[in-house]
Amino acid sequence: MTKEEIRLAESRTRKQHWKRWGPYLSERAWSTVREDYSSHGNAWEYFPHDHARSRAYRWNEDGLAGISDRRQLICFALALWNERDPILKERIFGLTGNEGNHGEDVKEYYFYLHSTPSHSYMKYLYKYPQAEFPYAKLVEENRRRDKRQPEFELLDTGVFDDDRYFDVFVEYAKADVEDILIKITITNRGPEAANLRVLPTVWFRNTWSWGNHARRPKLRKAYPAPNPVIELNLSPLNQTQSDTRWLHCEGSPELLFTENETNARRLFGTENYSPFVKDGINDNVVHDAKEAVNPEQVGSKAAAHYKMSLGSGEAVVIRMRLADSDFKGTSAFGTFDDAFALREREADEFYATVIPQDLSADAQNVMRQGFAGMLWSKQFYHYVVKDWLRGDPDNPRPPEERRKGRNHQWTHLYNADVISMPDKWEYPWYAAWDLAFHCIPLALVDPDFAKEQLTLMLREWYMHPNGQIPAYEWALGDVNPPVHAWAAWRVYKIDKKRTGRGDREFLKRIFHKLMLNFTWWVNRKDAEGMNIFQGGFLGLDNIGVFDRSAPLPTGGYLEQSDGTSWMAMYTLNLLAIALELAKEEPCYEDMASKFWEHFIYIAHAMSHRGRNCIGLWNEEDGFFYDVLKLPDGSQFPMKIRSMVGLIPLFAVETLEPEVLDRLPDFKRRLEWFIDNRPDLTESFAGMRSTRIGERRLLSIANQDQLRRILKYMLDEREFLSPYGIRALSQFHRENPYSLQVNGTEHRVDYEPGESTTAVFGGNSNWRGPIWFPVNFLLVESLQKFHHYLGNDFRVEFPTGSGNMKTLWDVAGELSRRMTNIFLRDEKGHRPVFGNLERFQTDRHWRDLLLFHEYFHGDSGSGVGASHQTGWTGVVTKLMQQSGEFRELKKTEPAGATVGAD
Repeated sequence: MTKEEIRLAESRTRKQHWKRWGPYLSERAWSTVREDYSSHGNAWEYFPHDHARSRAYRWNEDGLAGISDRRQLICFALALWNERDPILKERIFGLTGNEGNHGEDVKEYYFYLHSTPSHSYMKYLYKYPQAEFPYAKLVEENRRRDKRQPEFELLDTGVFDDDRYFDVFVEYAKADVEDILIKITITNRGPEAANLRVLPTVWFRNTWSWGNHARRPKLRKAYPAPNPVIELNLSPLNQTQSDTRWLHCEGSPELLFTENETNARRLFGTENYSPFVKDGINDNVVHDAKEAVNPEQVGSKAAAHYKMSLGSGEAVVIRMRLADSDFKGTSAFGTFDDAFALREREADEFYATVIPQDLSADAQNVMRQGFAGMLWSKQFYHYVVKDWLRGDPDNPRPPEERRKGRNHQWTHLYNADVISMPDKWEYPWYAAWDLAFHCIPLALVDPDFAKEQLTLMLREWYMHPNGQIPAYEWALGDVNPPVHAWAAWRVYKIDKKRTGRGDREFLKRIFHKLMLNFTWWVNRKDAEGMNIFQGGFLGLDNIGVFDRSAPLPTGGYLEQSDGTSWMAMYTLNLLAIALELAKEEPCYEDMASKFWEHFIYIAHAMSHRGRNCIGLWNEEDGFFYDVLKLPDGSQFPMKIRSMVGLIPLFAVETLEPEVLDRLPDFKRRLEWFIDNRPDLTESFAGMRSTRIGERRLLSIANQDQLRRILKYMLDEREFLSPYGIRALSQFHRENPYSLQVNGTEHRVDYEPGESTTAVFGGNSNWRGPIWFPVNFLLVESLQKFHHYLGNDFRVEFPTGSGNMKTLWDVAGELSRRMTNIFLRDEKGHRPVFGNLERFQTDRHWRDLLLFHEYFHGDSGSGVGASHQTGWTGVVTKLMQQSGEFRELKKTEPAGATVGAD
């Protein structure tokens, strides 16, 4: 075992709490639902960026390159000032959903470079302009532009011209569980000398202004310069931990102290509780307001103020140490460099066991930064809906409208945990189906954390009493695709392959909770009890001609091809889990039979709806569509060639003969259904393979339907892009889908980049781009179909080329196209960076990866949230399981694992 694996084992057994400290600060806590106490849910406006430096957060903190303990009692982050900005750079800036021409959008450049799963070593890079930061210009220009124009980015403002910026690297290394080494390296990339103020800042999350003033903790100066020390007294907050920490600051910085209290005078024109408030250090440094900091050098927020002038190309290093020792009589920095170097080496040793060593250096760098993004995107997430709705004793009573407003039906929800975020700036809140995909790459490096995350969403203080999984804070009751079971099954298999032992206790616990959620789906989303499901937008934001989460302008409802297919997939995932558990506990055979039969009914219903009903399969077109059911009883298919019609391919599973032989009761029930209900099983489920024993295929799509769907999917004029499968066919570029309702045209056009509509805020687009989560599932599904159909089943790739490939090879080619988004091509360019010349050619930028939310359907350039390593992080799994696909394997390798564990 590597040293990092030992740390993970010690953390799992609670021998050592190596994960107590981590990158658990958000990149943005302002303009979130949690901090919104307005009457009508105006979260973007209620707590804007301009308030963030002056207003205490109620729920959780943010900061630049920051860390905290897992309960976020103590926070540490960086603040910077170039002597030109109007405010300290304490947090990442971006536009709100109402300011950006494509919704909320971060407007800074920062990169997650390294992290081990225990956070024993971490590295972050922030690029800080030397010119005044153009806050107003970014807001005004983006607000002026419409949705058909590109976003106006920080590079477009010219502040990075002539390389006039600082590279600010922030690194952390744990000498021990409560002993964190901090190294800040600043390099002047500009052509001439430039001044900089660096203010590493430590503070307590404000837990005392909401009804209990007695719990206020205390910071004070413990030792003067040189190497001054700040003492953190935790005892009022937490009696179970050591009472005191010390922040050791190398050199002779000035120590500045204030309180993490709201500046009510600045924001609201009322008197402050204390003369020292949250923005006191800002005012002292930027405006030379001496009275803004506490001369007694005590408070709940403190910074070490370093002043420097750096020549062109010059680098300066600041060393600090946050520890549970004051090192009386000895230097806190004596063994600093050796300990730091050791943790870096151990990080390399650990990743050498995860990242295939036959990958190119470029591909290994992509994987390493992909894992770093996943691990840096952990955040302490705090939200107690009952308290949020009711308000706090020492604060104004919230408007009465809130009691029936957003999330009022989720008063049981009590969140105070470290959770994997989609993007800690653009989406600093968990999203249930995103999280499921996060857990796949996380399982490669920290399966314990992946399992904890999946289990957490199903705990009684998260899951609704009716069985619904919370979606996200903007609308906890929204419905996401039910992929939790799929993720649990995949994580179980990844963990089993890596450790040689399957965690059956995890599988059993999550299976029982998932049955509650499955029951909720069946009872709430099957309008006619006919195994055809609705569900609303189901994570695919603007993919339909209507907003699928709102009442339809036509009245009636949609029978959703994707909703029904997700449920079919859900039944197969639960079936797979039940069969695994039944190997040692036969009582689970009955549950396996239940889910197998449920799948049969759903699969049958998708194509056979009875005499007067239209099925979701359209025989004329050879594609699956949603069906619109109108109040007068009329109905018609919504003939949009989109991901909605490809999702039925996700519902596929094979049953191995040796598994069936070990489970006689299940096999007997399966055989009875095949023999006695051919009306249900013919062409859909239970098909026999005479070539490979009695292997069975369970699939919505039969062979003929599969070929017809793939003809569209693998056509470069339709779905197939050089970078994966588009969410909407290119066919709709020249042939938009249009529907007239009450004199209003509703239409869907092919849009490969940013959305030009305001559906779901307009900040994401499912009408043409490449989305990694669904592409990942398509790759897995093709592998499963190949596992049953074998090398004799071939399709044209691309359609019309005459080049016939097995489904295994097609899956490999799709993987290659997706991973190539991030890899340098023969010209040294990465498609993800599009036409951003600085990212393509500058040696200080070109190897810094951004894992975007989605990718342009034609060019592969990154679109949407720029730091959503989240589900795009599955690229690490693709590269780990399949390499770079320099040469495609011609057949499925012997012993290949379907689903690529």
